[in-house]
Amino acid sequence: MTPGGTADMAEGSTLEQWLDSQCDAQEGARALSATLAILADGVRRLSAMIRQGDLIERPAVNATLRSVLENQAARVFRASAEAAPVAHLASADDTDVVTLDDAAPLALAIDPLDASNGLDGNVPTGTIFSIYPKAADPLASFLRPGREQWAAGYAMYGGRTLLVLTLGRGTAVFTLDPATDTFILTDGALTTPEDASAFAINAANYRHWEPPVRAYIDDCVEGTDGPRDKEFKMRWVGSLVAETHRILTQGGIFLYPRDNRPEHERGTLRRVFGAMPIALITEQAGGGATDGDHRLLDTVPASLHARAPLVFGSRKKVERVKRYHDDPDFNIAGAPLFGVRGLFRG
Repeated sequence: MTPGGTADMAEGSTLEQWLDSQCDAQEGARALSATLAILADGVRRLSAMIRQGDLIERPAVNATLRSVLENQAARVFRASAEAAPVAHLASADDTDVVTLDDAAPLALAIDPLDASNGLDGNVPTGTIFSIYPKAADPLASFLRPGREQWAAGYAMYGGRTLLVLTLGRGTAVFTLDPATDTFILTDGALTTPEDASAFAINAANYRHWEPPVRAYIDDCVEGTDGPRDKEFKMRWVGSLVAETHRILTQGGIFLYPRDNRPEHERGTLRRVFGAMPIALITEQAGGGATDGDHRLLDTVPASLHARAPLVFGSRKKVERVKRYHDDPDFNIAGAPLFGVRGLFRG
């Protein structure tokens, strides 16, 4: 069942009004709408805590801001899931799937507080989630192709609190109005620009990357002196939600590839809790997402906490990275040009 309703909403509408316009009267759609509204309330609550920063009450004198907010985020969204029509809950913080209400129709995967290691530096953090129709087996609710997600979204806690959602028919952005504590629609059809010249990658791992990734980045860094004949800019925040929002609104490409470091050979980001929801949101904003070999939404996680390479952003740029992996003409070993050029090579 795909939630019905395709009504366009004017900017300035509330989240509740938007959900009413997007979800029809079928049981699954009503459950989806209710769950998203409850999650949004959790985002409001966590946003208020994050805004307190070092002023937040701590259970112990030596408790770090990070540990306090991680625990609060876990509690907030566990309570949200329990209040929603959710049968199966998978949290990035927990080892196994939890069954909450076996009679409920939905399954929720959530990373309660992504990039919490940046809290002390006041770096934007976020909550990432996706919703599936439940399967008969709790684990099977999440070990399935990403294209089977009914909805995905992220909240970004920064200079303003944003909620970005897709129900599979475009991507919408809501801004939390601090005066009314209400999410207001500020972009009903987020579209990723194609012509941006920025890329985001952790260049400190350059020596560990596979040849196609090195070749792609080398070509970008060469700028007008290289085969791309174009200047590029590199950005890196270290927060998946912050990187995602910049890419979706300003264009460009994000790469977190697999590499040859121990435990990173199959990627670093978690497929269920990060890669799958970001891939759906990105595609619905007109972009693309791949693991380097396949469209991410066509892949199936091997386990609940399986890792994945993640490349997403402007569609043509993602397709180009895929070509570097697929086409021998783009392979560093098969093209001597790449063997002698590249500003990252000592």
